[in-house]
Amino acid sequence: MGKIPILLDTDIFIDYFNTGRFHALFDPSRFTLYYSIITKKELLAKPGLRDNERVSIWDELRRCHLIPLTDTIAARYSELRRKHPSLEKGNVLIAATARLKQLPLMTRNKRHFRMIAGLTLFGE
Repeated sequence: MGKIPILLDTDIFIDYFNTGRFHALFDPSRFTLYYSIITKKELLAKPGLRDNERVSIWDELRRCHLIPLTDTIAARYSELRRKHPSLEKGNVLIAATARLKQLPLMTRNKRHFRMIAGLTLFGE
């Protein structure tokens, strides 16, 4: 059986760093983990982040695959923003990335993403 590809929402990383929750997802023999550029920004730009926390974040992100912002993702983002103007911009960018790359999204905040057609969600 092949590895399962998953795009992780920022909240999954935060829970993993803070409590160890979702540690099974970070098993490289079972999952191929992806993250959006917005997740990288949200994790590393957190106010009050200590140097050792920043190092831990970088170490974990290196084990995962960054999906950079492309023109195609930006176009999908714009389309979704027009359809769902009330959604938070970062969430729309993550959803656009998941849809375009055809990756399921693991999040604790499914309610933020439920209205986006064609998006496969895992989590709470």
